[in-house]
Amino acid sequence: MDISRFTESHCREQLLPFTLTRHTADIRIGMFTIKEKWELAISLFPQLNLPQSIPADIIPGVDFFALLNEKNWEEALAEADLYKTLHYPWQITQYNDWALRQDFAMATINQKSAVISSTVKIIGEGQVFFEEGVIAEHCYINTKDGPVYVSSNAEIMEGAMLRGPLYIGKGSVIKLGAAIYGATSIGPSCIIGGEVKNSVLFGFSNKAHEGYLGDSVIGEWCNLGAGTTCSNIRNTASPVKVWHMKRKVFVEAGLKCGLLMGDYSRSSINSSFNTGTVVGVSANIFQPGGLLPKYIPNFSWGPAADIKYSLDKALSDINNWMNFKNHSLSREQINTLHLIFSLNEYT
Repeated sequence: MDISRFTESHCREQLLPFTLTRHTADIRIGMFTIKEKWELAISLFPQLNLPQSIPADIIPGVDFFALLNEKNWEEALAEADLYKTLHYPWQITQYNDWALRQDFAMATINQKSAVISSTVKIIGEGQVFFEEGVIAEHCYINTKDGPVYVSSNAEIMEGAMLRGPLYIGKGSVIKLGAAIYGATSIGPSCIIGGEVKNSVLFGFSNKAHEGYLGDSVIGEWCNLGAGTTCSNIRNTASPVKVWHMKRKVFVEAGLKCGLLMGDYSRSSINSSFNTGTVVGVSANIFQPGGLLPKYIPNFSWGPAADIKYSLDKALSDINNWMNFKNHSLSREQINTLHLIFSLNEYT
């Protein structure tokens, strides 16, 4: 499905930093990106009444697609409980529980799980789906609070403790003894260790060591150094305020919000992120002590917003990280990073 079918002019700047490097329809929420949800629905619902242009910030559920298979766009859109609208980036985690359940229901239509080893301890009603090629032994999967879907060639190491709703993408690795709570989505080729709760990692990113990540959204090609931890609730239990990159103001985001990190950004060991921190694209974060600032702009070098990453070094370092997973920057990605680096608007 061509990305041009999706319109985003009305919402793109509301969803920064993630839409600096991708179309809104390429945001992952639940098991799939928004675009992938529509592509799967087209294969399942042959009479789908598609509008000429699809708002990219609409997050459809399986029942929305079923209704759109029978009625027109306006009639389906009138059923507001069948979809979500993404206004702010922190809503990715707020809607993720709902989105995971919807996607699991759609992805398993007429599908059968691969055989799951008898050494895997499943607790609950058994809403677990493994694609072929999953490696999992002597781990724990609790489905009492929601389903668990594991994609092909993912590995769940011994002693890992998983609770649904949860999605693990193709080729991702869950390390020894990791504790992952729902509602969490882990995109393709991620490495996950330590404690993770109600978070979305878009893909190709690492949180490989001890430390806490909660109510957070991590873009692609990010790396969280050992011991990196984020706060997701204020000591006063009052609403979290998050920096809005376009409006340049703090906006209330509810009682819980952790770390929102744009693509290609990295943190050093023992980094401590404040509640509701926003990190832009390609920031190299290291911390002399204490909590990091609540907003770290694009191409920051260390915690100081007035010191910038050299563009040539940033591109070289990104390629070094991508090489670990047998990828490299494309010409389109390089051009996008050049453009972001030249912008003074989101500082």
